[in-house]
Amino acid sequence: MPTPRRRDDGPVSSPDARADIASPVALPQGAPMRTLALALLLCSAAAEGSAACYADYKAKRDDPLRLHYGVIELADADCASAAAAAAAIRARLGDGWQLLQVVGTFGESGLDERRAGAGDYFLRY
Repeated sequence: MPTPRRRDDGPVSSPDARADIASPVALPQGAPMRTLALALLLCSAAAEGSAACYADYKAKRDDPLRLHYGVIELADADCASAAAAAAAIRARLGDGWQLLQVVGTFGESGLDERRAGAGDYFLRY
């Protein structure tokens, strides 16, 4: 009986010689498909979670009195209500600014029309 060839000598000529060749990772039957399905599910969930939510607002700063209009990106949960949006904006405003009013919330399609009006405060906070 001829001796089986090793991996570096070409194809294996005997079924017994296959035990010689170690698989880099031993996965159960169907594991690659489950892994792929899980990866696709996670990617689609991340894409859904990244749906843009924005709010435009008015804020003031005292001594001397200054006003500004701005646009801010919020988490989806913060766009669920005006109160949630206001709380999120108050927490993120800096430099002594106080929130006066949340004008509204909107999606990515409303950004361009608000960019010029917000000026330096467009997505600043």
